[in-house]
Order: sequence, then C-alpha cells, then structure tokens
Amino acid sequence: MSTGNSYSLKSGLALFTVFLAACSGDKVNQRQSGAENESNSSSRYALTQDKAPDEVFDTSKIKELTLVYEPPSAKGNRSPYTVWGKQYEIMPSSLGYKAEGTASWYGKKFHGYDTSNGEVYDMYQLSAAHKSLPLPTYVLVTNLENGRQVMVRVNDRGPFHDDRIIDLSYAAAIRLDMIKKGTAKVRVEAIDPVTWKGGMNPKFNALTPPVIVQVAAMGKPESARRISANLGKKTSQSVRIISSEVNQRMLYKVQIGPVATRSELQILMNMLAKEGFANPIVFEVDTRS
Repeated sequence: MSTGNSYSLKSGLALFTVFLAACSGDKVNQRQSGAENESNSSSRYALTQDKAPDEVFDTSKIKELTLVYEPPSAKGNRSPYTVWGKQYEIMPSSLGYKAEGTASWYGKKFHGYDTSNGEVYDMYQLSAAHKSLPLPTYVLVTNLENGRQVMVRVNDRGPFHDDRIIDLSYAAAIRLDMIKKGTAKVRVEAIDPVTWKGGMNPKFNALTPPVIVQVAAMGKPESARRISANLGKKTSQSVRIISSEVNQRMLYKVQIGPVATRSELQILMNMLAKEGFANPIVFEVDTRS
C-alpha cells in the first residue's frame, strides 16, 4: 500500500460504474412474454401480438456464444426498477445463481427493437431476458422436460410474470424444443466465463491497457486504511490508497490493481460484490507516462 499518484489514470474514461445506484423510478422495457398474445401491447411496437417468424428459419445461422468476461452494461442495471407498479432488485453478482421454474420465449414483435441494455434484439440469436440478473450474464438453460440445453446471454429484462423465471429468444426456444408449447420447465444456471470449461479464450483475456479498480473515496484516512487492510487480505492484487485534493478537500481513494486480464478482473469484481462493494469504478491505466 502506498500514498501518492503512482499511476496516471484516464479519469474521463471509466469503463463502467457498477450498477446499483438507487433509482426507484427507473423504467425498463415493459413487455410481457413473447410466447403468448398480448392485449396491452406497447405502442412502440409495429405488431400488437407476438409470434414466430413467417419464414422457415435456418437453424444453422444461429451463432454459438463465445464466453468472454464483460463488465456490467451501462444501461439496464439500475436498481431498484419498477414495472407495472412492482419493484425489482438487481443482484450485485450472478455468481452461484441457480433456479428452476417456467421459461417462455419472445419473437417477431420485439425483433429489431432495443433490449434493456441498449442492444438490438435479434430473435435468431441466443439471448434471453431475466428480471434480476446483472446484464449481461451467461446462463445455461436446461429443459427439464426433455433434457435439451442451450447457453444464452441475458441482455434484457423480463418476463414480468410471477410464474416465469426467464424469457428466451426464438432461437434459444428452438434449441430447447419448446416453440409449440410456448413454455417449459427449466433449470437456469449462471455461468462464470473464468471457470467455464477450463477458462477463458486467451485471445480475449488480456486487458490492454490494464485497469485500476477504485473501490471507495472518503474524507477520513483511517476509514480508507481500514478498507484497504481488509481488502488486502482478500485479494492477491495490489491495494493502495491514493490521496488527492478535490474542491479544497482531501479525498482518500482505495484502489486495486493494475489488473492485467479479464479473468482476474472477474474474480476481483466477484470478491468485491461479496464484500458489499457494489459501486466500484474501473479506469484504464495511462501507459504513456
């Protein structure tokens, strides 16, 4: 641990600010399951009812997922958020999540429209919606009725029915052979890209440049030292305190890193979530100096 600016940070280039800022009025895409007709459809959609595509779908066009660590999306992760008068909380981490329940699917009505994290929904690719998992999260979905499995990337919110736990893309529903029935009893397991099947593809693992994770900034140096000492016992990464003057007031920032790989960053973020640090900020290290 050291004090002083030993690393120059691109302060204006925050890769992400983790997502649990309180925002009780936050709204998300208020859609229902795509596996059923909807009587209260949103006017932003061209179709009033959801359905499968009109044309025969060539399943060979489905792109298999490459599991890569991704930071939480800038959109779709505010917590709590409210839909139809009910409040939902986002989990600080997907690590260890496993649940069983009913899955549904959504298709043509939502195809080409924005998902909750700002991406465009493509019903022909392997994605899903979930009420409380961080966006994005990879999950393995098992159809308990026939044993079929599919890996999907959660990038949307829903389904807002108490009796359903996940809304699958049309392509994912095909993989699980649940199109005709519309729903299926499933098991949903969150997958950590770091540990799944031997680890992450090295091609995507390096962080260039490395990053610094800022855990907290406070006015009392003793508080910063206490946090720094505790985190130093939990991680093999370097933990230090950086002091700086902001608006004629001294701030003591607890920072970890530099972190060189996405897998190390994933492990660190999981640890911080367990320790109750829900709002760390990640900065690129300025390697020019």
